[in-house]
Amino acid sequence: MIPFNKPFLTGKETEYIQDAVASGKISGNGKYTKLCHSFFESRYGFKKCLLTTSCTDALEMAAILIDIQEGDEVILPSYTFVSTANAFVLRGAKLVFVDSESNHPNMDVQTIEALITPRTKVIVPVHYAGDACNMEAIMQLASKYNVYVVEDAAQAINNTCTFSDGSKRYLGGIGHLSAFSFHETKNIISGEGGMLVINDERFVQRAEIIWEKGTNRSQFFRGEVDKYGWVDIGSSFLPSEIIAAFLYAQLENLEVIQEKRKALWNAYYHAFQKQNTHHLLLPETPAYSENNAHMFYVVCSSLETRAAIIAALKKQNVLAVFHYLSLHKSPYYVAKHDKRELPHTDRFSDCLLRLPLYYELRLEDIDNIVSIINA
Repeated sequence: MIPFNKPFLTGKETEYIQDAVASGKISGNGKYTKLCHSFFESRYGFKKCLLTTSCTDALEMAAILIDIQEGDEVILPSYTFVSTANAFVLRGAKLVFVDSESNHPNMDVQTIEALITPRTKVIVPVHYAGDACNMEAIMQLASKYNVYVVEDAAQAINNTCTFSDGSKRYLGGIGHLSAFSFHETKNIISGEGGMLVINDERFVQRAEIIWEKGTNRSQFFRGEVDKYGWVDIGSSFLPSEIIAAFLYAQLENLEVIQEKRKALWNAYYHAFQKQNTHHLLLPETPAYSENNAHMFYVVCSSLETRAAIIAALKKQNVLAVFHYLSLHKSPYYVAKHDKRELPHTDRFSDCLLRLPLYYELRLEDIDNIVSIINA
């Protein structure tokens, strides 16, 4: 069986977990949490990082930080995981869905401005497959209309967006806030796990309080206050040191992991080109984005074609999957949606197929997968 995903272990994960256990402190915000925070802040220039138990938690923290209230409007893509939407719905927001681009699942930035109203509080770009949304255009809109930007960078580790002046900025470091995922299907993993990135100084102190159950506990341990107590709303968002220790072993090997994933992604692309698979569309990385090789997908001609390919692959012991269903048509939100048609979102929901991509996948496996699909 060639699985869709197989977690890759660098060899240091259990060693660091044992070290954390031996230290006598396996609750959150210890040695390995701080090492992970330092890694992201120094490597990518993020102002403040806070590990969380999931990307979902990071998004929920972001919704609290920007003070989402009942009736506030949130602009986001319909083609995304439900966590992107849930984080804001939980606080009473109204969702305003954006269609995907015609040639990419990312949100169509050109359609955002017409959707902005006096109730718009935040734009939430989702960097699908790790590919950058047009963050320069999004940040210009945010400045023009005085709204926040929360990047859902769940899939976008170690990728950049190029601005018109030629500068490259790391995804997750552009919006006011951003959220990353370290779920086992991501490039860098900790089983479950995520991270909130705070790029706006105004949110740094409150983010720590929300992270620590609404208390100023972090300030207390730094000696900034003589006691800590309940000062705001919050929850238990921080992960244990066991999760952080696992994650740090992965981060130490980020370059090696990324190099291998990019080689596999390129092998897929060249194999499809070589075999002339014209009935499928291959992924297009936007000109302003680099490729972090989070996933390799193809876009089939129809729902029926996708189902047939999945069945053919499964018959040969290869597991390929589809995922997001259009959120604007979901049972929970369909009656709340404003009835606009989002045809590109629906097309990707029906036709996009994700192929196996993991560190230990072999080049001969890729050739075999492409041959089965082509047949």
